[in-house]
Amino acid sequence: MNAIEFENVGKQYRLGLVSTGTISHDLNRWWTMNILGKEDPYLKIGETNDRASKGHSQYVWALKDISFNVEQGDVVGIIGKNGAGKSTLLKLLSRVTAPTTGCIRARGRIASLLEVGTGFHPEMTGRENIYLNGAIMGMTKQEIGRKLDEIVDFSGCERYIDTPVKRYSSGMTVRLGFAVAAHLEPEILVVDEVLAVGDAEFQKKAIGKMQDISQGGGRTVLFVSHNMDSMLNLCRRGILLENGMIKYSGDIQSTVKEYISSGNNNYSFVQNDSKHPIFISSVCFTGTEAQKCGLFSFSDDITLNIKIHKKAEQEIDKKTVISIIIMTINRTRVCNQEIFLGDTVEEETNISLSYKSETLLPNKYLVRVVIHAPNIQFYDRQDACIFTVQDNGTEFLKYNGADNGIIVYRPIITIQ
Repeated sequence: MNAIEFENVGKQYRLGLVSTGTISHDLNRWWTMNILGKEDPYLKIGETNDRASKGHSQYVWALKDISFNVEQGDVVGIIGKNGAGKSTLLKLLSRVTAPTTGCIRARGRIASLLEVGTGFHPEMTGRENIYLNGAIMGMTKQEIGRKLDEIVDFSGCERYIDTPVKRYSSGMTVRLGFAVAAHLEPEILVVDEVLAVGDAEFQKKAIGKMQDISQGGGRTVLFVSHNMDSMLNLCRRGILLENGMIKYSGDIQSTVKEYISSGNNNYSFVQNDSKHPIFISSVCFTGTEAQKCGLFSFSDDITLNIKIHKKAEQEIDKKTVISIIIMTINRTRVCNQEIFLGDTVEEETNISLSYKSETLLPNKYLVRVVIHAPNIQFYDRQDACIFTVQDNGTEFLKYNGADNGIIVYRPIITIQ
């Protein structure tokens, strides 16, 4: 049985204005829709929501022609770039706003966590907000009371539960909000990327809870996140949105791969031949599907495989080395690993390097591979692949995008 059904759903906005802009247009809209029973004439004007280019219409489709079904107990990840329409889709499902076209059917109570503090009254305490949220979902005071201790314990906010939530940090607010949404037994749980505000420990705890909800309770989860590791760990299906439309839908592994591939085609390198006697034939990452596509969490080891091909009966200098250079995307060098090859290298040579986790700060990086005999002979050089280290709840989140450098160096500190 389907828990959620989207049928040709679209959501359109007019840029800059709430009404049509003139009384005559407002009257025309009222006459066409209410008397003639036809579609809004001002919604026929418009274009897809490509935020990277300037359009010619005042109307944009945040979502257009969205159709999909979600079965009861399924966990679906909604993936896409900023502005693709992910949050709008969840707001439509949560009835925060209404669709412009199409129909949405949802069976069961929906608990939503769309933004930090969603559904919380800032002047009320954490305890009062728990009861308020439960009442909004149609639960009795006794039902909420039975879950209260479990909610407070999960959130880790016991000490501040009788403090107004306006004094909570964003992380505490998300903790309590997620605990309320997850424990009040909704049939459908809708979670936007607010979990990114929490620390790594809470993210892991939240992912585990959502797995319990879907697998043990048979409830449906829709999850939006830019953390592909979380997507792969939690979801079974994925929907990829681009410019307000569904670009791809399938199992989560193939959806993540499609998303990463569409945004970055430089996560691996292959060349079959070269004029040089020895050359780089391939460079790639190993690990999970996300890691193979050059997407790593701060807590992941980064493993790089390099293949070198030496042409038969070709001689190379006995001082030949291979240099593996990691640099930022704007070509600032981070580190350089030099490996001696000599003149006895085999026709096909495989080299594997593993960089320890929590060494490179969240950023985008480039791998440059060079084969040369220093100051004597140059053979091959390739800016082989790009990879991204993403912040999955590290201590650096609290600095709000400040420049924290490139690498993590943890000295031994003594305070007297």
